[in-house]
Amino acid sequence: MGNNYDVAIIGSGLSGLSAAYILSKNGFKVAVFEKNQQFGGCLQSFRRSGIDFETGMHYIGSIEEGQVLHKYFKYLSILNDIEIESLDKSCYDVIDFKGERYNFANGYENYVESLANRFPNNVNDIKEYVKKIHQVTERSSYYSFSDFDYGNLLSPEHVSNSVSKFISQVTDNEILQNVLAGNIILYAGLKNKTPFYIHALTNDLYINSAYRVVGTSDNIARSLVKSLKNMGVDLFNDSEVKKVVCNDKQVTAIEINDGERFEVKNLISSIHPTSLLQMTDSKLIRKAYRERICNIEQTVSTFIVYIKYKKNMVPYMNSNFFKYRDTSVWNCEFYDEKNWPKSYFYMHQCYEKDQKFAEGGILLTYMNYADVMKWNGTKVGKRGSDYEDFKRAKAEKLLTVLEQDMPGTFNNIESYWTSTPLTYQDYTATKHGSMYGIARDVNDPINTFISPRTKLPNLFFVGQNTNSHGVLGVIISSVIAAGELLGKDFLIKQINEFK
Repeated sequence: MGNNYDVAIIGSGLSGLSAAYILSKNGFKVAVFEKNQQFGGCLQSFRRSGIDFETGMHYIGSIEEGQVLHKYFKYLSILNDIEIESLDKSCYDVIDFKGERYNFANGYENYVESLANRFPNNVNDIKEYVKKIHQVTERSSYYSFSDFDYGNLLSPEHVSNSVSKFISQVTDNEILQNVLAGNIILYAGLKNKTPFYIHALTNDLYINSAYRVVGTSDNIARSLVKSLKNMGVDLFNDSEVKKVVCNDKQVTAIEINDGERFEVKNLISSIHPTSLLQMTDSKLIRKAYRERICNIEQTVSTFIVYIKYKKNMVPYMNSNFFKYRDTSVWNCEFYDEKNWPKSYFYMHQCYEKDQKFAEGGILLTYMNYADVMKWNGTKVGKRGSDYEDFKRAKAEKLLTVLEQDMPGTFNNIESYWTSTPLTYQDYTATKHGSMYGIARDVNDPINTFISPRTKLPNLFFVGQNTNSHGVLGVIISSVIAAGELLGKDFLIKQINEFK
């Protein structure tokens, strides 16, 4: 283990591990530096009372043979190390809006048919909607593996129209508008702000197919870590990068923990760009750039209840459940003490094939960082009794709301645990515990876009802040960054032709 690397990677989330795999596969000497003990970022899991819980990635899409994530997972040698279980193909997502439930079905034809049965007067609207959704991925070679063109994913037609405006242009049926946007919790969509392409990429992924990872999503991280060790990549945990050292032209080294230095030819950062800039002192990074990056609005954070059920009491739910308690699916991040939570996401974790009863569940809703600001700067486990009281009160309120929609659930809960924006911030290093990093804004697309390239020619960003979030989005961000060193055409061809 030497202290000189072709590429050092800060952070071991999916984007960092994927970038390490790609570059090592192509002959680079690579090291990964992770501040926590556990590798994996938002793929991490934790165990309570014999139950493993996922922290960030709850289901995956487009994973069947011939689909885009299947191709990437095969290239990254993940497929043979994980088991997956299909969600109900007739209702992988269930949207509960104004007391009615609507099913999203796998396959574009089935998706249209399922919604057309509920909205028979809007069949053409639904068909136009899915046509536009599919066009976005078809025009991006990172998704379709067509002729390579780096710029096409972020073309004006994809970024200049908001999700809410696009849907209102497709149909004037207000109920249908809300249903089509019914899974906005998956990307924390903001009305009149979030670009259409974010919605399109997210929904196309799951319309094609939707699966849970059997066990937890940590199995994906374990697979990559195993492969990286076999490939000779040096993996450093409990190793927080404190300083990025630069000369007047580029990055030359990084320093960790107690000042140990590693010389690097290239640096890839998978942590939040704001955090990276705070440890980087270079005249090439101008003040205006720093201020722009640091001032970009972040997506909302989350409050999560992790549930352990009584044995063999709660039937396994093979769908994801999205509940809206207001007159719109939008603006649920704006709430007060009385109307919180305005929406929530609920799912059961899959621990075995053909599971009959739920063992663990995840109940998630929006929470703004301002709600926990009084405990800012405190450490995990040392935030005080008032913080514990706050969490308990929020959990009981959220569970009471769930009971209204899923009668009998509350009495069959054996125990539960919670996380807040502070938890998310501490373990994933996302600013203010943001679920999905920066909030893209169609009204200010340039200032809410972070390029993988920087003014330092050997420093690159990967992760949810550069391309898009989610398992596929962050893998593609690693492909984009690795393509800067390997050549974009070469890399996309290598992935596409991999057997």
